[in-house]
Amino acid sequence: MQRKENKYINRELSWLYFNERVLQEATDPSVPLFERLKFLGIFSSNQDEFFRVRVATNKRLLQMKKTDFDEGQKKQEIKEMLAKIQSEVARLQKKFDIVYFQLLEELKSEQIYWLNEKKLSMVQLQDIKKYFKEEILSTLFPLILNDDTPFPNLKDAAIYLAVRMYNDGDNKEKYALVELPKTKNRFFIIPSTDGNSYVIFLDDVIRLNLQNLFSSFNFDHFEAYTIKITRDAELNFDVDFSGNMFDKMKKVLKQRKVGNLVRFVHDKEMPPQMLKFFVKKMHLQKDSIHAGQRYHNFKDLIKFPSLLPKKKFVYPSLKPIPINELDAAKSLFAKIAMKDFMMAHPYQSFDYVVRFLREAALDPAVHTIRITLYRVAEHSNVVNALINAVKNGKKVIVLMELKARFDEESNLYWSDKLVEAGAQVFFGYEKLKVHSKVCLVYRKEGFFDKLYAHIGTGNYNGITSKQYCDLGIFTSNPQITNDLEKVFELIDNIDNFNLNFQNILVAPINLKSSLLQKIEQEIQFAKQGKTAWVRFKMNSLVDFDLINKLYEASNAGVKISLIVRGICCLVPGVKGMSENIEAISIIDKFLEHTRIYWFCNNGNEQLYTGSADLMTRNLEHRVEVVIPILDANVLEDIKQYFLIQWADNCKARVIDQEQKNNYRSPGIPKIRAQEEYYAYLQAKYTDI
Repeated sequence: MQRKENKYINRELSWLYFNERVLQEATDPSVPLFERLKFLGIFSSNQDEFFRVRVATNKRLLQMKKTDFDEGQKKQEIKEMLAKIQSEVARLQKKFDIVYFQLLEELKSEQIYWLNEKKLSMVQLQDIKKYFKEEILSTLFPLILNDDTPFPNLKDAAIYLAVRMYNDGDNKEKYALVELPKTKNRFFIIPSTDGNSYVIFLDDVIRLNLQNLFSSFNFDHFEAYTIKITRDAELNFDVDFSGNMFDKMKKVLKQRKVGNLVRFVHDKEMPPQMLKFFVKKMHLQKDSIHAGQRYHNFKDLIKFPSLLPKKKFVYPSLKPIPINELDAAKSLFAKIAMKDFMMAHPYQSFDYVVRFLREAALDPAVHTIRITLYRVAEHSNVVNALINAVKNGKKVIVLMELKARFDEESNLYWSDKLVEAGAQVFFGYEKLKVHSKVCLVYRKEGFFDKLYAHIGTGNYNGITSKQYCDLGIFTSNPQITNDLEKVFELIDNIDNFNLNFQNILVAPINLKSSLLQKIEQEIQFAKQGKTAWVRFKMNSLVDFDLINKLYEASNAGVKISLIVRGICCLVPGVKGMSENIEAISIIDKFLEHTRIYWFCNNGNEQLYTGSADLMTRNLEHRVEVVIPILDANVLEDIKQYFLIQWADNCKARVIDQEQKNNYRSPGIPKIRAQEEYYAYLQAKYTDI
């Protein structure tokens, strides 16, 4: 038996290895230049969330009593892990800095110059001062810092300039804070007439004008050093409050604004005396202080390509592949009544989902729509279609999950709009998130209701559907829809765990046990000398029970192929434990978000897709829905999806014991899965 530390990859470290794969995209010369900048932004945003959630959680565990730990987790183990995290974060930050400065040089070779306040011509200086006076000055509200006054409550993830003001030959210094306005773009494109492009950070625009901003102070010198903080993002529902979930969420969201400080990042050039002032006033712990570069919040780079549109530096836009049968149909319901349909986003448009809801809103035979919403777009056509359905006399019942992390306020807003329109809106449960992506339409046909469903791997969000690779299924098959009715029974009565699902897999009732049973079945086939394999695609693999079962299957001779985008706690390729397990991770233009669970089943293959990853939280503490694919045409398309991904030799990284994130050895022909699957769908569905 393997020792525990060799049997599982630490969850937090595995997440950092995933984010390193994101950073790799910024170094890939085959990726367009501005897209590489975006990947730097994505990496930075991911790191922020890692500290807000995972590091914060572990620091919170350190404050608990030993008896509170699950599975006897010890404080010393957490301390050692946090130390390892600090080391890995520092390593990745150094790598990030190298890539960032390399990209600045590449921008120069393309006549794009990133300037600071010290590298400006007189004309540029005048343009920037004019921009500051007309656009920026009115948005700034400096805070003066004193030894004898309380330190202000800083906002999570906001960017602040810590300003130092002093005179020559005078030991007295005055400090101030200036928050960069979120209403203004982080980058200013300086007007140019020479054919070159010039960019400057808003930080430097303000630095250049500090004397103007603090004109009431009689100082000779003004300096500014960027700082930011990261707060614990966990929401504590264990509060003395008896209101409903909607009101409680409003209350607990306020906690996040004053959550425990997890990280303080400062410009490494900040003078020691100034840093000492902040450490003292903010009561900073040593392990929360991180020295960084001049600029923070590089997540703003995600938006940079839209400011300087140069088509050769971005990926070409993707033209969605039409589903001609649906496009030509007068009624989607008539087509879905005949057979199932699959949509592979972003290769095919999310508009089919909006049309499905819009038709349900208008169809006189439709009387009820039920849907689960986890994350919706800022301007949501899905919600607007549901509101339209209410106005047309339909009964609309919505489960709005208010605990969708970092989307809570948006979900509160849309809940208000739905309630105002007259929809019945429920808000989930404190201890059990509803993470499923299911819509059920009740249509009167003859004397009975016929049920039409949409089931997805991704959210009902028209924006992310253009950025995430997800699957959506339309079906009216009673083997699926009858079970989906029971899912809504579960949502209505969350304690009703006695529901019997005939075909679909639902967490927390039968999903985990069914997956374990199906892996066991492959083990038995292998022991009988029959062909046995398991092929899974998911975002994260963390649940130890399933990992151990996969190890058992590997030892029995079951061939296991895993595509895991993010966290993978399983260790592949270890002799005597996982030698029959291969695992890869694909990071490319679009975020891989699809879940596929495919079993050999002695030649009678079974394939499932749905909302659940293989994490304990998904399997035991969330409502998740995973359905079998019963339509032969849809089944073939999803099989090809997996097989093309598994053949990738351009963007696939090998997950192994060393976690080196090595690319697969390039093959002939080159197979870049996202491009290949788009071509597959294009060949199959164009001009049928």
